[in-house]
Amino acid sequence: MTTTPILIIGGKGKTGRRVAEQLETRGIAYRLASRSSEQRFDWYDEGSWAGAVAGIDTAYLAPPVGPTGLALAGKFIQQAAAEGLRRVVLLSGRGVGSPGRDFAVYESSVELENAVRASGADWTIVRPAWFAQNFSEDFLYDYVMGGEIRVAAGDGAEAWIDTNDIGDVMTEVLLDERHTGETYSLSGPRTLTMAEVADELSAVTGRPIRYVDLEPEQFVAELVSYGQTQEDSEAVRDLFAVIRNRRSEYVSEGVQQVLGREPRDFADWARETAKTGAWSA
Repeated sequence: MTTTPILIIGGKGKTGRRVAEQLETRGIAYRLASRSSEQRFDWYDEGSWAGAVAGIDTAYLAPPVGPTGLALAGKFIQQAAAEGLRRVVLLSGRGVGSPGRDFAVYESSVELENAVRASGADWTIVRPAWFAQNFSEDFLYDYVMGGEIRVAAGDGAEAWIDTNDIGDVMTEVLLDERHTGETYSLSGPRTLTMAEVADELSAVTGRPIRYVDLEPEQFVAELVSYGQTQEDSEAVRDLFAVIRNRRSEYVSEGVQQVLGREPRDFADWARETAKTGAWSA
């Protein structure tokens, strides 16, 4: 295990924040790097890269969404490895590298994974399913509060995973080098359609929530109208297309492989999250 601080790029995001909390609890030094942290890091400002990795042995890498950001992440890991980074744990996505993922965001994710493997650094790649916390921490939160989950997922299902399970897995693989060279796919214990998700959330929030299935290009247009870039909106559309095309209706065993326990069920997560007042505004 490294004795230097562990770099967490994206340390204020949904997964990075949980990794930082785990390391804090264990008394392990870490360095947060983001646009708003003390150690400034911006994927789109290459001048911020060197300072973030200076003196770092091991890094957790949560890349940005969209082909441009993913390409920059690949360039970053190659540069960081050349400057002495010895080990990296990459947050990727379930299904990356599988047949039929013919969208730009998936092609870029494959290229990023290949860049990590070819960097010369030791690596572990973790590919989780969609985050349950998307419904309680930004992104889909406003849809829940508005009573309509307006996305282009069709009637396909996804094995939603509690981000706390991801944080537990990430921390374990960061601290145990026996996971070097492994690729883990993570998911929750069952699949749910977006309509079933809406029903689960209605039950725990006490408010009517329904799923509105948008056509993919209508979905892109709405995201752009909310201020998303065209590229990022199309990347999100492509991610939802995996659910829409029923390519994600399966469960994965990565949580069990790494932690030796079952992942948390969506219903349990939703019930406990409701108790925190997350949807009480």
